[in-house]
Amino acid sequence: MNMKEKIVSSIIGLCVGDALGVPVEFESRETLQRNPVTDMRGYGTHNQPPGTWSDDTSMTLCLLDSLKNGLNYTDIMCKYLSWIEKAEYTPHGEVFDVGITTRKALSRFANGTEPLKCGGDSEYDNGNGSLMRILPLAFYLNSARTEYDDLFEITHNVSALTHAHNRSKIACGIYISVAVNLINRPENIKIGIYDGIKKAKEYYESKKEYADETKHYGRIFNDKFISLPHEEIESDGYVVDTLEAAIWCLLNTDSYKSCVLKAVNLGEDTDTVAAVAGGLAGIYYGLDNIPVKWVNQIARLDYIKDLCERL
Repeated sequence: MNMKEKIVSSIIGLCVGDALGVPVEFESRETLQRNPVTDMRGYGTHNQPPGTWSDDTSMTLCLLDSLKNGLNYTDIMCKYLSWIEKAEYTPHGEVFDVGITTRKALSRFANGTEPLKCGGDSEYDNGNGSLMRILPLAFYLNSARTEYDDLFEITHNVSALTHAHNRSKIACGIYISVAVNLINRPENIKIGIYDGIKKAKEYYESKKEYADETKHYGRIFNDKFISLPHEEIESDGYVVDTLEAAIWCLLNTDSYKSCVLKAVNLGEDTDTVAAVAGGLAGIYYGLDNIPVKWVNQIARLDYIKDLCERL
């Protein structure tokens, strides 16, 4: 795949995962074990037609659209405001399912706070709202051949626009490190994931300011993480749990379809776990590995592809 194809497959991969999860968001794992998601559904939790994506994809598209003109934190926040206030970057002209930390950060920006001081920085601000939207940054950083220290610093800044606690920054740093590795086409997906995690681990363990937070990522940093039983994988909206669930699904499947279905059927924050996993799966497996039926059901598909091509 060339870079253009990887961008498209990644963002479509994220969007399809998101749309698969939207109708069953907040359903328990036990409920989904009795009636697992096997195909694109509609309505359900948010009463939306099949192929509808959520705030995960909307905010991803905002970042994607902004990065085509370079990295500008003010412009990124302006794009987010266009989404939340004017329903731009939405599938059907409607905003739904916005996280509390994200809403507060955008309110601060609208009231004049500078972008990098808008994000919530308390321990209670560690939802997955920055992790779910940050994937386009991997393509920007990779194309700019960014040094690893700068890669993490920029990733932290983009997280901090809404989620400024170090725990959220680390989650985004691990995720972008893995994404950049997968963009550069490793021998296999497990090698790409493990190498990306290893680079992030080395970085964070070398930085005193992150010393108190690295313990929350001890399971991901452990080579035995892949072998954890699914009963020990949480899939709620906590940023550590979302990252763990997404990486675990990638490590324990061998195709895009099996990865996102495993992610959705973990239950709880189904759309975000599947979006986070689906974006990375899209990079590695490519658009041809995403079921055509699912892709064709995505709302505003041509619009999404156009934004990808602009980047």
